[in-house]
Amino acid sequence: MERFPSMECVLILLSLLQCLRFGPAAVANAGNGDGVQPLSKIAIHKAVYALHGNASVRANPIVLGTKGGDSDWVTVEVECPKPSDDDWIAVFSPANFNSSTCPPSGDMEESPHVCSAPIKYKYANDSNAEYNKTGRASLKFQLINQREDFSFALFSGGLSDPKLVAVSNVISFANPKAPLYPRLSQGKSWNEMTVTWTSGYNIIEAVPFVEWGLKGESQTRSPAGTLTFHQNSMCGPPARTVGWRDPGFIHTSFLKDLWPNSVYTYKLGHKLLNGSYVWSKSYSFKSSPYPGQDSLQRVVIFGDMGKAERDGSNEYSNYQPGSLNTTDQLIKDLKNIDIVFHIGDITYSNGYISQWDQFTSQVEPIASTVPYMIASGNHERDAPNSGSFYDGNDSGGECGVVAETMFYVPAENRAKFWYSTDYGMFHFCIADSEHDWREGSEQYKFIEKCLASADRQKQPWLIFVAHRVLGYSSSYWRSGSFGEPMGRESLQGLWQKYKVDIAFFGHIHNYERTCPVYQDQCVNTEKSHYSGAVNGTIHIVVGGGGSHLSGFGPIQTSWSLYKDSDFGFVKLTAFNHSSLLLEYKKSSDGKVYDSFTISREYRDVLACVHDGCEPTTLGS
Repeated sequence: MERFPSMECVLILLSLLQCLRFGPAAVANAGNGDGVQPLSKIAIHKAVYALHGNASVRANPIVLGTKGGDSDWVTVEVECPKPSDDDWIAVFSPANFNSSTCPPSGDMEESPHVCSAPIKYKYANDSNAEYNKTGRASLKFQLINQREDFSFALFSGGLSDPKLVAVSNVISFANPKAPLYPRLSQGKSWNEMTVTWTSGYNIIEAVPFVEWGLKGESQTRSPAGTLTFHQNSMCGPPARTVGWRDPGFIHTSFLKDLWPNSVYTYKLGHKLLNGSYVWSKSYSFKSSPYPGQDSLQRVVIFGDMGKAERDGSNEYSNYQPGSLNTTDQLIKDLKNIDIVFHIGDITYSNGYISQWDQFTSQVEPIASTVPYMIASGNHERDAPNSGSFYDGNDSGGECGVVAETMFYVPAENRAKFWYSTDYGMFHFCIADSEHDWREGSEQYKFIEKCLASADRQKQPWLIFVAHRVLGYSSSYWRSGSFGEPMGRESLQGLWQKYKVDIAFFGHIHNYERTCPVYQDQCVNTEKSHYSGAVNGTIHIVVGGGGSHLSGFGPIQTSWSLYKDSDFGFVKLTAFNHSSLLLEYKKSSDGKVYDSFTISREYRDVLACVHDGCEPTTLGS
């Protein structure tokens, strides 16, 4: 008699096959997104002209930001004599997107008519379900200042076979070159803050600087350096082709010799050649505590947030469905946050450069107020034949150039995105999972040096951060390491030797917490309160910042204490040198769904543990 496997066995086998074939995204929860960059769905290189004399697109107002704002709402009125459900409205910037802007081609017959992807889009029936009958629609778009003018185009044929039917009038911001979207970062010393921003002013047009000082006191000025990058700096498509957009100019100023725990005000400035000034609005930040200072210190950590559109464009509900919720929860609680770590997969622009402006605009309320520290992920760095450890094209040809320019980090070499930074009682070692981290590599030596340099008497809380899960995650069934078993094999000896408290990872779009673990074994039976010697490291996956969610594999790992396939972030609160609280909060409501505490004294850090003992001698 033939025997058939049980339904339970069949389901487990199917789940394993899904993991093998597709990875954890294949077991993502239904309704939590498709993970496809919306702009990549547009076959813009196939666009052809099908202009119709009776079709029209009108955009108002013509001038944006007249009250000094860096964003504005635009109403777009559409009329089409032959409407269809797959008609869509594209926003182009610069406004001129015809074939005259295309690079030279030897075969004009095959040359595309449009060579740049739009910066966003909506379907024409988005605001009027009767559009396919009436041919009329009125759509609302929110635009941000991106240094260039804008136009709106009506296409038929859907995203895969676009036919240009009508083009709108041109609109623009009142001051398109204005200094915008400041993002703070820790400098290379504890009493230094860096301010990075974007503008349309090259150094031959204007001199960039920051005017700053203690709140309520006299202000000083610090100069800024200016960087940019060009299309030929990109490593491949779409960043080098249809995704390219001029990034403007990126300025960074270094505010030094700050007093600890002090509120500073600042504003961005450009001195024009005629002696006049262009100013941003005013901002403020609180400077870092002295390393080892005993005070309340609060850190937020998450990965994989991406960006979304408040006007509902670009189908971001399928791509980064939790991004705005995470952003809004952080803004809501900003008075109770001192520093933020976004640990890789920043914008998910995937080679569509326009999306970086939109991301920096989205996080501006956060990044302009507290240090916004980033780590490099696969969607920032990975490109074939570019020196990334993984040879895919998850960056869409950006190969790290955009992230390294748009955000400052206190690395010795920003092309190698590993660095250390201190915040009061915390010492952070930020690894770059997209470069070789194996034993003997340049980065491995950095990681050991960073961990070894922590003065645990002054900075008891030692934190390791990387984008990919180089430690433990049960979202991937094979040894519970999500395909980086070498990471755990190479680095867990260092984590144990230097008694790392917590290792944070992104990449997997969910939340998971382990027990204190070493060599696949829990070394502590506690689940919510830890005390005594540091005999293992707690691993936290916190990749639910906003991108489409990942599920969990079928294997019930012994070291996993809490799992949640939802959007959220972690908040660390150090009350003093002997008490630390970790809270996992959901982005939907900001409430705490998982937490634990660590209580210990300095002698507990010094205590000898397995593979973590200082050498001793019998000599006197």
